[in-house]
Amino acid sequence: MLRSDSRDPAALPRLLLTVLAVVLLWPGIQLAELNPGVLLAADSQSEMGRFVAAFWPPAHTPDFLQLLLDATLQTLAIATAGMALALLVAIPAGLAASRALSLSAASRGGRPSALGQALRWPVRGLLIFLRSVPEIVWALLFVRAVGLGPTAGVLAIAITYAGMLGKVYAEILESVDQRPMHALLQGGSGRLSAFVYGLLPNAAAELTSYTVYRWECAIRASVVMGFVGAGGLGQQIDLSLRMFAGGEVASMLLTFLLLVLLADALSRVLRGRLA
Repeated sequence: MLRSDSRDPAALPRLLLTVLAVVLLWPGIQLAELNPGVLLAADSQSEMGRFVAAFWPPAHTPDFLQLLLDATLQTLAIATAGMALALLVAIPAGLAASRALSLSAASRGGRPSALGQALRWPVRGLLIFLRSVPEIVWALLFVRAVGLGPTAGVLAIAITYAGMLGKVYAEILESVDQRPMHALLQGGSGRLSAFVYGLLPNAAAELTSYTVYRWECAIRASVVMGFVGAGGLGQQIDLSLRMFAGGEVASMLLTFLLLVLLADALSRVLRGRLA
């Protein structure tokens, strides 16, 4: 038996938190009508088996491969252009929303000024608004405004991801070691120099990793938005599903898998260089 002084003092709080989590999770499961047993039903397994069997063999005719290449390049273009536009908003908004470059925080031991708070809260509110509406909803709105095509997907990604990137950039800048930057500010350095030489080196790897991860998410989002007419692989998958061309869907899903692997490899390389 364990002596009373060797027991984990946090065991009871962890148990209470676990019980509380289960109590809160159970109503959510009931509202979601989650029933895994449906997957084990004979009819469900038979239907899923026929659906998956239609994916083999993947389509690989020359004409289809050319179509697949064009759709893949368009998907990459949608995700990259959307991210580029999002960064134009996210970078200045993230800097404005963060108190990392606050002179008052550097001089008062971390206490923000009232003026700084008044300037930061509207920017944070804007970032909340931008990311509160899912990109698929923005895509539906822009499809009605500018018509079918990749433009709607680019604008939808730009708006939603500007809010996401700006929020996380601000949090990353506030979470890294700020003492070198504060030392530069207190020594008379300008904010830009303090940011570039005192803060950015510590945050570069994490900022880059999250940016590449969001680019990967943008690729996935552009595929989903293709189902509402925003172009790219998603629109081609939707057309192939409507024509019951399982082999074409399989080829496009494999291509999408390769895109995600590419984004993951790129993130590893960049993090290794910035570490």
